[in-house]
Amino acid sequence: MNAIHRIASVAALLAIPALAQTVKVTPLGGIDGEFCPQDRALIFEDPNGTRVLYDPGRTVAGATDPRLGKIDVILVTHMHGDHLGNAHNKAPNSGACDKPDTSVSAMPNSNVVNIALAKKAKIVTGSEMPPFFAAKLKANGGNPADSMLARFGGSVTVGGVRIATVTALHSNGVDPDYIGGDLGKAMKEAGIAGDVGLATGYVLRFTTGLVVYLSGDTGITADQDLVVRGHYNAKLAVMNIGDGFTTGPAEASYVINMLVKPASVIASHANEVGTVGGKVRAGSKTEAFIKATQVPVHVPLSGKTMEFDANGKCTAGCA
Repeated sequence: MNAIHRIASVAALLAIPALAQTVKVTPLGGIDGEFCPQDRALIFEDPNGTRVLYDPGRTVAGATDPRLGKIDVILVTHMHGDHLGNAHNKAPNSGACDKPDTSVSAMPNSNVVNIALAKKAKIVTGSEMPPFFAAKLKANGGNPADSMLARFGGSVTVGGVRIATVTALHSNGVDPDYIGGDLGKAMKEAGIAGDVGLATGYVLRFTTGLVVYLSGDTGITADQDLVVRGHYNAKLAVMNIGDGFTTGPAEASYVINMLVKPASVIASHANEVGTVGGKVRAGSKTEAFIKATQVPVHVPLSGKTMEFDANGKCTAGCA
């Protein structure tokens, strides 16, 4: 073998790990190996080690949850308790899939704020949410600058991961219990919530080139075609399917099949017992979504890490 061939062979070998790099996605749900009604939380891990926690909600068992590990960024789509975390599981696997033990209150801070304080993580949000989180961090001895804004049309990059916010049509009121005092009491008695602007979805670009769309709680929007697919070209989507409060299985499958058109999708926010014994429950909304969707649907079984390449294809950990 001459010198040129040797150099070419070495270069090819060195290139293999870079081509094989994947983004790891780990669901932090209520019960190991299942997809349960309250499950929202996902951890995305870039090959460079940056870890992004998405909507920790009630299934992350507080800041000491041993499943968390290092957290660099927390994303919050909106202020509802099942995403922000007004309460949380007593411990991983507390209760049952259909009846989780979410008896630990996180008020008035929220699960998100408590995790951010413990992990010294950035909280990235859009709309008018950052001042709320900045005030909570400051009140608890944290750094208000760790609450970062990525408003519609803009982005921030943390640890090599680019984070942009996109449209999500959903309510976004702040529970008065987070506000407290006479003002919070008066608001609660009047039946009104605090205004922190619009809910948001996210588009993440990882160092591998993988682009991921996080829908949050949204209905069908033209932006899912024009922006998420047309501009960002998302290859992996995380799509809410629960109906009533968000898109149902038929609407969610339309978003995936006709608008975003990713290579694959992770089901989310089913508001039901989606699996029994790790298998999709017959007659469930989860099953209906899988049947109606034209790309591979991956069910987020708690604690089961999935890996995705730059093209949005699952390369490991997916059933």
